[in-house]
Amino acid sequence: MTQITVPITKAPSEPRQPVTTGQTIRLHILRCNPADPASDAHMQTFELEQTDGMTLFIALTEIREKHDPSLQFDFVCRAGICGSCAMVINGRPGLACRTLTKNVGPDVTLAPLPVFELIGDLSVNTGKWMRAMSERLEAWLHMKQAKVDLTRIEERMDPDLAQKIYEQDRCIECGCCVAACGTAQMRKDFVGAVGLNRIGRFRLDPRDARADSDYYELVGDDDGIFGCMSLLACHDVCPKELPLESQIAFLRRRMVSMGFK
Repeated sequence: MTQITVPITKAPSEPRQPVTTGQTIRLHILRCNPADPASDAHMQTFELEQTDGMTLFIALTEIREKHDPSLQFDFVCRAGICGSCAMVINGRPGLACRTLTKNVGPDVTLAPLPVFELIGDLSVNTGKWMRAMSERLEAWLHMKQAKVDLTRIEERMDPDLAQKIYEQDRCIECGCCVAACGTAQMRKDFVGAVGLNRIGRFRLDPRDARADSDYYELVGDDDGIFGCMSLLACHDVCPKELPLESQIAFLRRRMVSMGFK
């Protein structure tokens, strides 16, 4: 499995001056094709003209259509819903479709997300990692009823509780939190904030039959909640602004309590 190590940096203390329409922007892209043994990782620069409303996704599409059709990057929804276009933008994980070039230019450095298997250039296999994490954490509803009755009317749920569950369900599995996580880059089996958030979601669900003791068996170790160093870069870079800080802190308290028991 090929991976690219990319340093993650903090956001600049002073905001950049917005790029104006018609100004030249330069995209410095880390290129690498693991399928080609002769391909070495290198930076390649493309120059484009800034247009109104241009996002990094639009810029990358223009590069692939007009300059280099071999450029690899991922996209599906173009609306910040699928998470496919996540990449490291000027040293910080983010979504290309939600990033305006005027706010990050005129010089933009792009690299693939670290931790995940590299497919080529800016494309990584987040799906493979997410599936392995989900299977390990048994990230599905463990029903209290042995047999599912599809004709049964669903039980009512308190609206406030439903809203809390929905808030954690908004995760789009883009991988930004994992890419920004120091522990994930040191421990290949660390489940990351996305996995801990998933556990927190099912712990809230009254339809799930599992107890804290069951969740402790899943994340009560250094590859789970106790591997988190509380650097909280995950919280800073989450494009959906999920409350990862409070969710991880709450889950840690519950798992510490279970550990003493």
